[in-house]
Amino acid sequence: MRTVGVEEELLLVDPETGEPRALSAAVLARAEKNGADQDVFEKELHEQMLEFATHPQSSMESLRAEIVRCRTEAAQHAEEIGCTVAALATSPLPVSPAVGFGRRYQWMADQYGIATREQLVMGCHVHVSVESDEEGVAVVDRLRPWLPVLRAISANSPFWQGEDTGYNSYRSRVWLRWPSAGPTEIFGSAERYHRLIADMVATGALLDDGMIYFDARLSQRYPTVELRVSDVCLHSGTAVLIATLVRGLVETAAREWRAGCEPLDHSVSLLRLADWQAARSGLAGELLHPATMRRMPAEAVVRALLEHVEEALDGTGDLARAEAACDELLREGNGAQVQRALMERTGSLRDVVTECVRRTQA
Repeated sequence: MRTVGVEEELLLVDPETGEPRALSAAVLARAEKNGADQDVFEKELHEQMLEFATHPQSSMESLRAEIVRCRTEAAQHAEEIGCTVAALATSPLPVSPAVGFGRRYQWMADQYGIATREQLVMGCHVHVSVESDEEGVAVVDRLRPWLPVLRAISANSPFWQGEDTGYNSYRSRVWLRWPSAGPTEIFGSAERYHRLIADMVATGALLDDGMIYFDARLSQRYPTVELRVSDVCLHSGTAVLIATLVRGLVETAAREWRAGCEPLDHSVSLLRLADWQAARSGLAGELLHPATMRRMPAEAVVRALLEHVEEALDGTGDLARAEAACDELLREGNGAQVQRALMERTGSLRDVVTECVRRTQA
């Protein structure tokens, strides 16, 4: 069974005002003092962010327990220095992001200017094990049309600098300011994949291959495919659903590759439109169907994703739970829908953040 690991980026906020706090260095120091696992918590580009990474898991129940544990521990470390954490992909309240210290982050700030300074966005990255780079690239090629559906499911960033953006995942629009971000063409082989990355780094526009921000890529550090399209999810259960679907997509794609099935040959231009549509409407409107690239109700496209990975999920014993989780999500709404409903009810972005802090650890 393929293992799965999750990296989540959390927003550090003031527990009273809901405003972001640039305290990641202090939180990390407190985590170290408290004896936290050194492989779990990490700094990120901005001082208002805190990242954690789970260990690889074969069981989705074990993954769920670890995500909940990491979120709880992050909140405990933060609360000891006067802040807390929220699983929000953008700050609903106005913020002046503080770029972290260090040569890498300063290089990025110098190279990309305002695009770096405004990148206070929090994502959820999912790693799934693969047997080789060749299998991994074959998987990346076959995942491409399905990634916007994950974007829509995870969408959790409707507000930006105190305003409603009109998007469900505005994080994705900010993320695409990086020159290497977004969907990719079909590579066809690991050799072509690695050659392209080497050519991209050789341009000097990127510091190194760690700045390859494809929607799906081979991990630098692990024998995994890493998917980077998802917003950090408000509820831990949604993060587990995303991880479940990603593992199903990876296994399905690998089986198609071994069976000699060619990937769908959609252009990058069409994939970008599908991604924009997912970011714009989330689960509240229509999406582009991955096979036809034509509009369909979001629920029908989510059901198509479940059908696409049904055999893989059945094989790991995850099908029934994934179906139930999708039913609940379609009924209750994703993070963006929850945030907007809270805003409509309370009229206060501060109250939105306060409630999202509570739900982050639920």
